[in-house]
Amino acid sequence: MKIIFCRWNSICEEGVTHAFERLGIPVVYLDRKFTHVDYDNSYVEALSKMLTDNVDANMVFSINYIPVIARVCNLFNVLYLSWIVDSPCFQLYSETLKYPTNRVFCFDYSQYERFNPINKNGVLYLTLGTDVAVWDKVKITEEDHKRYDCDISFIGSLYSEKCIYNEVYDRLPEYIRGYSDGLIKAQMDVHGYNFIKDSITEEFAREFKKYANWPPLGEDYEEDVKDIVADTYIGHKCTEQDRITTLNAIGSKFNIDLYTLSDTSLLKGVNCRGGADSTTMMPKIIKCSKINLNFTNKPIKTGLPLRIFDIMGMGGFLISNYQSEIPEYFVPGEDIVLYESISHLLELIDYYLKNEDERLRIANNGYMKVKSEHTYDNKIMKMFEMILDNK
Repeated sequence: MKIIFCRWNSICEEGVTHAFERLGIPVVYLDRKFTHVDYDNSYVEALSKMLTDNVDANMVFSINYIPVIARVCNLFNVLYLSWIVDSPCFQLYSETLKYPTNRVFCFDYSQYERFNPINKNGVLYLTLGTDVAVWDKVKITEEDHKRYDCDISFIGSLYSEKCIYNEVYDRLPEYIRGYSDGLIKAQMDVHGYNFIKDSITEEFAREFKKYANWPPLGEDYEEDVKDIVADTYIGHKCTEQDRITTLNAIGSKFNIDLYTLSDTSLLKGVNCRGGADSTTMMPKIIKCSKINLNFTNKPIKTGLPLRIFDIMGMGGFLISNYQSEIPEYFVPGEDIVLYESISHLLELIDYYLKNEDERLRIANNGYMKVKSEHTYDNKIMKMFEMILDNK
C-alpha cells in the first residue's frame, strides 16, 4: 500500500499525517493549493506526474472532496479517498461524485444519507477523530495557568463573518424575511433536530434565490436550491444568532472567556480574548478551562463536529448541544454532558462548576473513550477496513 496525500492547508491534515506516520503507511505528499476545485490544469499535471512517478501508489487521499482530484484518479483508475470535515460541502454536488474510483467518507450521517444514493459504493459514513498522541504532549506551565485558567470557555467563530444571509437580507421581500426570521427563531429553540429544509418549499427556495443571486455552482453540478437556502443562508444565520444569544445568556450569570476573530460587538458580559490558534493555544485553553462548550453549526444536522473530539481528546470537560448521533458513541452524563435548551445549559453550568469531582470524572471518561476509539489512527484503519468491505 502506498498513498498520495494531497494537502492544501486544511484542518485535520496535520493530525492525519501523524497517523499515517505512526501506522507506518508509505505516503508521498502533494502540497499544493488549487486555483479552482473543479478545473485546474496545473494541478492536474502535478498530480498526474506524481501518479506516473509513483506507480506503486494505489490510493490518493485528501481532506474534503475535491473534484479536480477525483477527475485525475478516475482517469488513472486509482482509488480516491476523501474525508469530509465540513457541512455543507458543495463539492459533493459535483457530477464527479458518481465516479467508481471515489471513496468519500461523510462524518454526518444525514450528509451520508443525502449523497449515498448517488454512489452506493463510493459514499460511506465515518465519524471524525483527533490526535490524542499530540495533545498528550502538551504540558501546562504555571504561566499557562495564569493566562488561560477560567470557569468556562468557548473557542470558535460567531459566524457573523460567514453569514451571507446578512448580505442579502435587505433585498429579500418582506414575506420571505418574515418567514425566514420566524424559522430561525423556532430552530434556535430546538437542539438535536434541524427542520429548516423540511420547513421550506421548492417554490420558496427558488424565490429566495432570485434575490440572493448566488453564482452558479458549475455546469456539471446538480444544484439543490433547497439545500443551499436551508444550510448556507438560513442555517448559518441560525448558528450566528444561536451563538450570540447563548453566549450573552451565559455572560449574564457566569464568567466566560471567548476566543474568536468574529465581531463581538453584540456580546455583553463575555470576556472576549481574541483569536486562538488550533495547535498551540487551543489545547492549553481547553486543558485550563473548568468547562468547555461546543455549539454545533446548524448545517451539521446529526453528526459530531471536530471540536467535540478535540476537547475530549485533550482531557477537557465538555458541555455540548444535543446531536442525535452523540449517544451512539458517548454516554451522556458519563463521558459528555448535553444540553437541550439555553435554560438547561445554565443549570448544567451552575451544577458542574460546583461539583468538581464529578466534572473531572466525566472529563476523564470522555478522554479515555476518545483515546481508545476515536483517534486519527483508529479512523484511518477503519477507512481501510471499509474500503475492503466495499470492493
